[in-house]
Amino acid sequence: MSHRNYADWPMALGHGTENDFVLVDDPQGKLEITAEDVRFLCDRRAGLGGDGLIRLVPTASMPRELQELNTLPDGSLPVWFMDYRNADGSLAEMCGNGVRVFARELQRRGHEERSNFTIGTRAGVKSVSVLPDGQISVNMHRYYLLDEVSVRVAGEELPARNVDMGNPHTVTLLDPQVDLDALDLSDQPQVTPVPEHGTNAEFVQVVAPGHARMRVIERGAGETRSCGTGACAAIVALVHNLRAKGENPPEEWLLDVPGGSVTVSLRGDEVVLTGPAVIVAEVNAL
Repeated sequence: MSHRNYADWPMALGHGTENDFVLVDDPQGKLEITAEDVRFLCDRRAGLGGDGLIRLVPTASMPRELQELNTLPDGSLPVWFMDYRNADGSLAEMCGNGVRVFARELQRRGHEERSNFTIGTRAGVKSVSVLPDGQISVNMHRYYLLDEVSVRVAGEELPARNVDMGNPHTVTLLDPQVDLDALDLSDQPQVTPVPEHGTNAEFVQVVAPGHARMRVIERGAGETRSCGTGACAAIVALVHNLRAKGENPPEEWLLDVPGGSVTVSLRGDEVVLTGPAVIVAEVNAL
């Protein structure tokens, strides 16, 4: 348990389709956040509780090695960097739901007034649009469909596909007769070959044309109520699988997750994620 005094840390709690986060506002880039801090603050009993922690920090304070990755075509950098950590304290490249919640908190704190802006991440620049209905759309940019693998879950070996969304995903497409809700995800699914840096595991099922549902196990967090990059990876794998079978699937999908619904749109080799982002509470002291 951390013994640090967090009284001076400006914090809030937010979620995107119930994928929830501790948000730490650090406009001067002065906070040194350790893995122990993250584990404590994300603990649902001892701390505040969350699937991860997001620090709001200017790109001027982000690691030097990430500056080239986040450079815009005009040579400039986005103003803000999303410093995201998994609940176990490990660094994460990206979080699709987290980007939306990050954008919402930037606006709530007055750091960003535009409806369209860019955000720096460990997976490169993401383009954000705050829509008139309050939802937030994020161009996650390019995806990469990778190798076919196998996943062992609930004692059964299933075929799957790796997808790179800037962070690693392994997507298993389930037959319609499988009871997705009853699928036992209490143990970490075993992927073969074993991914070098771990992976997020998605289990996806088609409901109707343009409509699917998903459950997800996230690296460093276990099963979560939603995963934004996982939603994108799931639809990428699903659409390419249907195309391989000679079908002509829609490029925009409604995806249901335990925490709600998001929309995923394929635009060539890029993918756009749209969904809600809610700030639940502001933390004054801890």
